[in-house]
Amino acid sequence: MSKLITEKKYLINVPEGKKKERLDTFLVNQIENATRSKIQKAIEAGLVTVNGLPAKANYSVKPGDVIIAIQPISPRPEDVEPEEIPLDIIYEDDYLIVVNKPAGMVAHPAYANYTGTLVNALLHHTKSLSELNDNIRPGIVHRIDKDTSGLLVVAKDDFTHAKLADQFAKHLIEREYHAVCWGKLPDQKGEIQTNIARSKSDRKKFTISKSEGKLAITFYEVLEEFEFASYIKLNLKTGRTHQIRVHLSGIGRPIFGDRTYGGDKIHFGSDLPKIKSRVSNLLEIMPRQALHAKTLGFTHPHTKKFVRFDSDLPTDFKFLLKKLRSN
Repeated sequence: MSKLITEKKYLINVPEGKKKERLDTFLVNQIENATRSKIQKAIEAGLVTVNGLPAKANYSVKPGDVIIAIQPISPRPEDVEPEEIPLDIIYEDDYLIVVNKPAGMVAHPAYANYTGTLVNALLHHTKSLSELNDNIRPGIVHRIDKDTSGLLVVAKDDFTHAKLADQFAKHLIEREYHAVCWGKLPDQKGEIQTNIARSKSDRKKFTISKSEGKLAITFYEVLEEFEFASYIKLNLKTGRTHQIRVHLSGIGRPIFGDRTYGGDKIHFGSDLPKIKSRVSNLLEIMPRQALHAKTLGFTHPHTKKFVRFDSDLPTDFKFLLKKLRSN
């Protein structure tokens, strides 16, 4: 039933007479080296389809179903290899590291990103990283998206990790982001408060929901306005996946360059001369979401003092602002 059609893709035709079975359980028995945990993570990431559509782990497999599993099983490394990758370290002591992550770098190994991650770089930099997570996420207390730049705090020991994680859980961490979004905000300062849930049509995306998901609260302040875009700062009360991106997209002001949530399309200024050419040029400057985790503040688990760290805007972000100001 299971056929490896490429190095990264399995095609499975469910035969006649097959009794109903959960999708995740079925795949564990069909693909070599599979574990239920790996299968469930692959399904959650949208890497498994049934009859061409994303499916849930509890889907009941039926005769005639065509299942495609993209890279769900390739055995992930049991240990992450250190790699000599430059790190922009803002602060470091015996207990933690604050690093300024560049856009394009994944925080830790995951599907299709087993090397070149922040963890690979950290392991080359230090042998002291907390072990509360599994062995591919040592030291990682929180994450920011691959194509978002900015500050992350990394724990060197389990006590520090636990104390920082508790601050995140209790929403005691100060986090300020800077972004360029489409259009102008309804007020110079405001709050966006909604539930955020995983999209039912695309498991890789999230969406605003009235009845499902978890409460998310984002505060914003306009720093500068342009013809068809705004430069804003945002503070997170909560820390949901893709929170800022989903909230701004949900009010019709997606982050400039955000391909996942529509920021790579013209939303405002269609009546301006040569708008398509201008936007195309700006998207070449910023071929990712214009979002930067600029400030990070927390209570140091050992000194008990509140510390705050700030980072400079990356080059692509600065250049985007320069071009917007010049038009």
